[in-house]
Amino acid sequence: MININLTGKKVLVTGGSRGIGRACVKLLCDAGSEVIYTYNNDIKASDRLVTELKNKNVQAFKISFNKADKLQKELAVLTKQAGGFDIIINNAGIWERGASDEMDVKDWEKTIEINLTSTFVVCKVCIPYMKKRKWGRIINISSTAGQRGEAFYSHYAASKGGIISFTKSLADELGKHNINVNCVAPGWVLTDMTRSVLSDKKTIKNIRNNIPLGRIASPEDIAGSVLFLASNFANHITGEVINVNGGSVLCG
Repeated sequence: MININLTGKKVLVTGGSRGIGRACVKLLCDAGSEVIYTYNNDIKASDRLVTELKNKNVQAFKISFNKADKLQKELAVLTKQAGGFDIIINNAGIWERGASDEMDVKDWEKTIEINLTSTFVVCKVCIPYMKKRKWGRIINISSTAGQRGEAFYSHYAASKGGIISFTKSLADELGKHNINVNCVAPGWVLTDMTRSVLSDKKTIKNIRNNIPLGRIASPEDIAGSVLFLASNFANHITGEVINVNGGSVLCG
């Protein structure tokens, strides 16, 4: 039996206390890595996860992602204390509704800052350590919205589309340093973030009818692709977008 073993690898997961981030933390811990994850406000969810993984090598840090300068300073301290990270999972993000002609500029900037700018900041802080080691894995969480757009979530779609372009740019830039940069683009996922929309039975039925596999993804479905990209099985994959959407968006 072939297992993915990440023993000895230090991993940073942003937005790791809930949803996709939480599933990534658990799976990466199970693979033997040392995981540090960030969370914003939900300390109870974070405490539950740390307790659940009490026999694993995992730590949690409260960091806000809505102010780039402050984020960079806090991440610099955290990364230095950790001695750098081998693998980073840029997962922190928000998904808030807003019509394009009614949305306030501050709402637009908030989503761009938390979803896209924070991804840049995390990479900026962590890449120098990866270069010194001549090895690294960067995995950014995007969305189908970043590929096809999403009505009433144009700011979210723009941020996720930016993540895809940023991923491809970094892959070309960092390949010579043996740093692989890839992206996972989920479709609908059952998380706290989507609960308000997916609580409506009619909406769920319509969404499922548009997914060839006939179901909405679980956070674990997404985390599995992240684990693959973090492993040696993905040594020759970089600059790619792994679509995990049950076939709802068929794009290459």
